[in-house]
Amino acid sequence: MNKILQIKILIPVFLAGILLGCSNDEIDTGPGEVHSVQIPAQISAGTNDFAFDFFKSLQAFEQPDENLFVSPLSLHIALGMLLNGAENETATEILKTLKMEGVSQTDLNEAYKTLLDDMPVADSKVTLGLANSVWYKNTFQVETDFKNVLNQSFNAEVTGLEFNYAAKDKINQWASDKTNGKIKKVLDKISPDDRMFLLNALYFKGNWAKQFDANSTSDKLFYLSNGLAKHVKMMSVQAELVVNYAEKYTAVKLPYGNGQYEMTILVPKENIAINDVIDSFTSEEWAGLRANESKAQVAVGLPRLTLSYGKRLDSTLRDMGIKKVFTKEADLKKINKTEEIGVAFVRQNTYLGIDEKGTEAAAVTTIGIGLTSAGPSKQIICDHPFGIIINEKTSNTILFMGRIMNPDSK
Repeated sequence: MNKILQIKILIPVFLAGILLGCSNDEIDTGPGEVHSVQIPAQISAGTNDFAFDFFKSLQAFEQPDENLFVSPLSLHIALGMLLNGAENETATEILKTLKMEGVSQTDLNEAYKTLLDDMPVADSKVTLGLANSVWYKNTFQVETDFKNVLNQSFNAEVTGLEFNYAAKDKINQWASDKTNGKIKKVLDKISPDDRMFLLNALYFKGNWAKQFDANSTSDKLFYLSNGLAKHVKMMSVQAELVVNYAEKYTAVKLPYGNGQYEMTILVPKENIAINDVIDSFTSEEWAGLRANESKAQVAVGLPRLTLSYGKRLDSTLRDMGIKKVFTKEADLKKINKTEEIGVAFVRQNTYLGIDEKGTEAAAVTTIGIGLTSAGPSKQIICDHPFGIIINEKTSNTILFMGRIMNPDSK
């Protein structure tokens, strides 16, 4: 009897696979249409390098026992939009971090266009949505060429708005609409210095090609990294699946729909942490897993789960090599030639749901662009401990001094 694989943790490698690695192998899972997604090999390899570099870098900024779920593709496309507005060293840093050195802007934009057009129709049994939008303050002069390239190469909606409370709601509604309501808010506020937001939304919904039987789902223990255990609803399926046995882990592929999309699960071997597996994982190793299509009859146990994740990625991107764009030295003249602007923040919000039927996942990457040289703010807000002095002006006599640490407002 095949032993059920005990899934210690699930990581989002399937999104790295979506990153340009749609399988072209024919899988007979019933009627339905499949279409290949073809982009240059150099770009495909580079995006996978970026995916693993991003995940490893982000892992270093997270608590080792916390869930982590991100979309490298969504981030890559959002940064690709930003790249079209950057010049000189600012552009070089972004291009290098995206692992696209030696790739022309034209070729890279064409690859993005292919992904945006072809991935949603790659598998008729899988729902996949990719959408981009640009929102700018209506008094901010955006270069026509920048708007045109984002509209033509990224299928981006480009909208000028009065940046007020209603604008924030409209942008959040766009994110919700493009993710089937799974990510309802990407902006908490719009500040006076904000000039533009670049958004990419990615939505995925696919049913398992090999269905889990809901009647077989049962309570099982899930062992945490701190040595404790908790009860989970463990789903199970027995099927002929692609399995790879590596030194540190076992990998099993669970296909969706017609097989154009799949989830790869990495199950660490005993006494090996998933963090260690990821830290040593490479794009070459990923290519090896994809190349090996050896199938075996196995039983797989996978926890039913739902999670939401959100993270500012500024520190992660700086660690990966994108630095200037966050400073006053940012060169974004291809967006606007008259104001000193830079990236105020990069944030990604994600959702993941796994059950017996399949997987639903969503991501929105938001890049905020604002002023970098506006000078000191004219607002003075006493929202933290402050001091006071009361004096008489002509005699320069101090009457009172104080330190307000915990004001009691009645």
